[in-house]
Amino acid sequence: MNEFKIAIIGAGSSYTPELIEGIIKRSYVLKITEIAMVDVEMGTEKLAITCSLAKRMIEKAQLNIKVTSTLDRRSALQGCSYVITQIRVGGLDAREKDEKIPLKYGLIGQETTGAGGFAKALRTIPVILSIAKDMEELCPDAFLINFTNPSGMVTEAVVKHSKIRCI
Repeated sequence: MNEFKIAIIGAGSSYTPELIEGIIKRSYVLKITEIAMVDVEMGTEKLAITCSLAKRMIEKAQLNIKVTSTLDRRSALQGCSYVITQIRVGGLDAREKDEKIPLKYGLIGQETTGAGGFAKALRTIPVILSIAKDMEELCPDAFLINFTNPSGMVTEAVVKHSKIRCI
């Protein structure tokens, strides 16, 4: 069984504890040695909270997994086997606009489809492709597991415009 490192980009998300729970429940199959939790400066406080919770969850499960947090994405990517993305470029303010502005014009205001999804894609795809470019350099054999919406458009962009394997 191979040992490996996972990076979670956007780890300040409220969904991160669910990811950690999934890792814990599958620890008998997954030989994870490190989870590198990454976020942007705007998410520093949330990252500290989710990292602290992740460490407590791992400790309670009596697993030997190192949990780190950083704002330096490139250092977190070094040596990864898997990278999970769950980012929201522009934060919740941008999501609110994506949902409300299209509705004023009778269009779908949602982050995965319609005008709202397209607006989110325009903000998000360049950032995801930047992550993929860093992965090509720092962990070229890693898989990118994308949870970032609009997930279909984001995943398609990675598959078409990078060498990274993305699901």
